[in-house]
Amino acid sequence: MRYQPSSRSRELIDKGRRYFVPNYQPREVILERGQGARVWDLDGNEYIDLGTGISVTSLGHQDPEITAALLEQARKLWHTSNIYWNEPSIRLAEELVEAAPFAQRVFFCNSGAEANEAAIKLARKWSSLSFPPDKREIITFQGSFHGRTLTTVTATAQPKYHQGFEPLPGGFSYCPFNDFEAIEGMICERTCAVLVEPIQGEGGIVPAAEGFLKHLRQLCDRHQALLIFDEVQCGMGRTGRLFAHQWEAGVEPDVLTLAKALGNGFPIGAMLTASRVAQVLGFGSHGSTFGGSPMGAAAARVVLAKLRSPQLLDHVQAQGEALRQRLTAINGSLEMFNQIRGRGLMVGAVLRNAWKGRAGDLTELARTHGVLVLQAGPDVLRFLPPLSLTDEELDQGMERLLTALKAAG
Repeated sequence: MRYQPSSRSRELIDKGRRYFVPNYQPREVILERGQGARVWDLDGNEYIDLGTGISVTSLGHQDPEITAALLEQARKLWHTSNIYWNEPSIRLAEELVEAAPFAQRVFFCNSGAEANEAAIKLARKWSSLSFPPDKREIITFQGSFHGRTLTTVTATAQPKYHQGFEPLPGGFSYCPFNDFEAIEGMICERTCAVLVEPIQGEGGIVPAAEGFLKHLRQLCDRHQALLIFDEVQCGMGRTGRLFAHQWEAGVEPDVLTLAKALGNGFPIGAMLTASRVAQVLGFGSHGSTFGGSPMGAAAARVVLAKLRSPQLLDHVQAQGEALRQRLTAINGSLEMFNQIRGRGLMVGAVLRNAWKGRAGDLTELARTHGVLVLQAGPDVLRFLPPLSLTDEELDQGMERLLTALKAAG
């Protein structure tokens, strides 16, 4: 093993265990600083970060332009509340609408769960204005993940996240993902919305099948329901397009949710709405104390400008292919993966046979060899590296991963 915590790190880790609510199980490391795709721990050990805080620091750590924007705004104004306007949030809303062809208006919040909560409330409010009270059902998909609030965890169609939090809010139904016939049989006059990730993240990096999003669009139009795309993890350039649903031509949502990479680590979330639902959440119907803060908006404006660059999006596609090739080569040597799937720099390697159930152990072993990777359930290694990933960073990360996986055998 490359790394064991020093006495100083161990003391802090022990304090964390003593004082934090035990809902997390952090690795035995205290990260202290980062630069690009590299991070260093408190003891000076270096790691290649191929997880970016779960698709958050997508432009790498300490991006100089984002840092400069935050420092400039920090010297002027941190918070106003939504009682007053602030310029950075107005500019950001305009730029998001310009970047999303379907969108007309924006609601700002602080996280993906909050963005999805807003989308769920909007869908039900919209339905209440024109339809009978029984048209409130929202359909989501098995393997999905939409957040940790009580409502969004209910929308998350994974029973393991529900256990112990009953009674859960009503009005959600769960459909098998990518099952064209099942969703056609489930959607009905009671359905007010369909909520879907164009690529499931926590569910194992599972892309929507070709034509599935278009199928959902047609069904929603037929049954007078809204189509909501959750792009909290797969959006903001992660797949090589600004929005993941743009890989399926001609499909637009009524509502789109964003967070994670939008602030490159500074908390901000957003819900984008099409014209037909842009006016639904009227005065007093919803809110967020810190939503649209000058600091978050200042960071997100720089992030959005950089992620709209065709050169960067081309780079994401090229590096995504390079990452898959490297994982394929590792698999040729170790025969660990059944499948390598995903799009752009959102890649999952599905473990096979004796390796099943060991994703968590393998990510920890990788850390001790100087590379940070994620899991998506017990059977999938998940790779979400910075979109600015260099050839050198990719090479070093894959070399360290290969060494770690060999040690696991």
